[in-house]
Amino acid sequence: MDGDHKFGKFSPAAFSSSTASSTSVHIMLSLSRPGPRIARTARALMTLALGTAVALTGTVSAFAQNVPVVRDAEIEALVRDYAKPIFKAAGLSNAGLQIVLVNDPSFNAFVAGRRVFINTGTLMQAETPNEVIGVLAHETGHIAGGHQQRLRDQLERAKTMAIVAGLLGAGALVAGAATDSRGLAGAGMGLATGGTEMAQRSLLAYQRSEEITADRSAITYLNATGQSGAGMLKTFKRFQSALSLSGARVDPYRISHPMPQERIANLQELVAKSPYLDKKDAPGLQQRHDMMRVKIAAFTQGQAATSRLLRKNPDTVAIQYGDAITTYLTGNPNSALSKTDALLKGQPKNPYLYELRGDILMKANRAKEAAAAYSKAVSLDPAKSGLLSVSYGQALLAQRTPETLKQAVAQISSGLERDRENAAGYRFLAQAYGELGEVGRAELATAEGYYYQGASKDAKIFAMRAQKLLKPGEPAWVRAQDIIGAKALPKDSN
Repeated sequence: MDGDHKFGKFSPAAFSSSTASSTSVHIMLSLSRPGPRIARTARALMTLALGTAVALTGTVSAFAQNVPVVRDAEIEALVRDYAKPIFKAAGLSNAGLQIVLVNDPSFNAFVAGRRVFINTGTLMQAETPNEVIGVLAHETGHIAGGHQQRLRDQLERAKTMAIVAGLLGAGALVAGAATDSRGLAGAGMGLATGGTEMAQRSLLAYQRSEEITADRSAITYLNATGQSGAGMLKTFKRFQSALSLSGARVDPYRISHPMPQERIANLQELVAKSPYLDKKDAPGLQQRHDMMRVKIAAFTQGQAATSRLLRKNPDTVAIQYGDAITTYLTGNPNSALSKTDALLKGQPKNPYLYELRGDILMKANRAKEAAAAYSKAVSLDPAKSGLLSVSYGQALLAQRTPETLKQAVAQISSGLERDRENAAGYRFLAQAYGELGEVGRAELATAEGYYYQGASKDAKIFAMRAQKLLKPGEPAWVRAQDIIGAKALPKDSN
């Protein structure tokens, strides 16, 4: 993929890190024999992995070295709209809180620091906004409860327990060897393995308790925002069904999350008592959700998947939207444009329809018309997404006149101010500066792009090249110096 951060173009390692390390502890299993049945079990259990990830510091890039992140202005805005009331109910400031979309078809979400990572599979499989909001409420419970810090403490404690058990076991083994006592040597081996087992079970038990706490917190947030907990229950019932269909027996003490039936039992009474049990999502929000689902299906699974999803979807606008996107993706720009314009007649203030119009026109090499469409999208976008500004700048750049090149620099720079980790945006900025003859700033933009891609060595090289062409002490020169002085990223030390 070319990693230009448009939906459907993914960049698994498009982010950088300064000091982060990560340990994912969603699911810990001990399966004795590989095979189809175990594979099915693992897939079913992975759907239980709604929870915390231990990783914290730095930017999104810090965690996402191996996470296939996808960017889309429309979907990001919708999920933020789902999350804002929940964050507020939890007493969390929006500052630093971020929703990150992961290109993965499984139903899963997790938190790292103050970021919620949610799979595209979760968004596509959830039939209502309430189901996704329930997932977000659960993850918010982990953030508000400080579970990640406490989990790190538990990991350290478990590590200590394992080390002590290992030392005791080693001592017994040595003593057994010295006295030629097989019984003592066997006891030493038992101490070592038993201590590790005890440490692991202690950690998993702690995680299960935190998951139950996050579930209860989620219901509290949903009630505070006047929303139903029915979506959460539906999610857990989906997990229970998946586990039942796997046909496998699972040791409940060897997983990091409670079994689905246990979670359902814990929540059923709380949800039933809520005055908002039968509260439905607003029709407009449901339509946005349906449009999001068909968009994800079209970009990630193709026309056949979109058609299957649309057969179950009664919303006419979502059906038309899915049709327009698949037409665009299958290479028929004129027909796609006609279908998008028909949608715009019914939703003339929808910025993401103008974004789609711009994408279609860019694909048809009609950059001037595309720029007009993106300009309209930027002006209508309530979320002020930096992605849309970069797209607008890219269309201006494609026209290659002195005036549009200057406008491209302004638009792309504006977008990057709001979305600094859009690594691909720096590539377009560098190109615009280069065509304007501002080579020093082009080199700096290239350095920024490499920096946010996690390629610190290349970032430093281009930053040094930029400094030679920039005036010492000016902001651009100082920024280049910051990049040169930044610590090496973990991936560079391999």
